[in-house]
Amino acid sequence: MSIQKVVVVGAGTMGAGIAQLCAQQGLQATITDISQELSDKARSRIEAGLTGRVEKGKISESEKNDILSRITAAGDLSPAADAQIVIESVIENLDIKKSVFAKLDELAPAETLLATNTTSLSISAMAEATRRPDKVVQMHFFNPPVIMKLVEIMPGRKTSPATLEIAASFARQLGKDPVICKNEAPAGIVSRILGQLLNEATWLVDGGIADPEDVDKAMKLGANHPMGPLQLIDMIGLDIHRAKMQTLKKELNDPRYAHPRLIDEMIDKGQLGRKTGKGFYDYGD
Repeated sequence: MSIQKVVVVGAGTMGAGIAQLCAQQGLQATITDISQELSDKARSRIEAGLTGRVEKGKISESEKNDILSRITAAGDLSPAADAQIVIESVIENLDIKKSVFAKLDELAPAETLLATNTTSLSISAMAEATRRPDKVVQMHFFNPPVIMKLVEIMPGRKTSPATLEIAASFARQLGKDPVICKNEAPAGIVSRILGQLLNEATWLVDGGIADPEDVDKAMKLGANHPMGPLQLIDMIGLDIHRAKMQTLKKELNDPRYAHPRLIDEMIDKGQLGRKTGKGFYDYGD
């Protein structure tokens, strides 16, 4: 099954990145959110990023225009009526995601796959909001989607083997190298392992053991990580990191995922990382 029409629900960093990835691979991609304005802004961010690549000689002006010609923006879910696959990438809130899936189920053709980019919430719970639980699957892309090679694919309790294979084939169509989890489990592989690593880094700072710069330097030089854990949290977003930790702590009943009060204090101050200009590091404007 060669997929050509994709709808991405959620105009945030991940949603825009997934849409750009699809367009770069020659697919028609629609970004949609709760308003046209949010989707238009996401498309504008993609355009700005591509313009930067043109200025650096990475791509040509015509290549940029070709990619943009395959990305449209919408302010509701109606484009799902013409989609072969819909990828949900909205806020990590199960009630919101279930509402999105219920609406998508009404709009999308019966054969359309409904995928979630969630990292920690139940695929089965989302599937229960639809009449096609066999066609609901997790496709977890990694940030930034246009660069990171991995896509984690996970079934819900009723996801069919055919759906898993189509999702894996689609990931390869996008130039990715997928892994398929055998069963549903909170956070899958990478987020489950990485969550504890990132969390421990925040405890080191909160406990006054080391500054963020030294924590990151130690992991880059001592563990050969390309990016320090606190730099990674800033890129992910402190609010997203906290939401993942809260979900994992609850779902697994594991105190290792408890986050320090420092994270709450930074979020209360609006220090969410790169997207707000300040997190563990100051990014200016």
